[in-house]
Amino acid sequence: MRILGTQLTNASSVTFNSIPATFEVVSPSFIKARVPADASSGGIEVTTPSGIFTGNVPFQVIR
Repeated sequence: MRILGTQLTNASSVTFNSIPATFEVVSPSFIKARVPADASSGGIEVTTPSGIFTGNVPFQVIR
């Protein structure tokens, strides 16, 4: 999953509907995250030193 934004360099966590995900900060504006196998539809949150940022579009899991 691509997550685009600003000031993402020091992100400490990414969650999909509160389920922690593994992720890699590729650049200050791009995070590559793996959707957890047990994730369900809901919000995406990225935690950085500036705060917790919530995606503006709900994530939908299709199995």
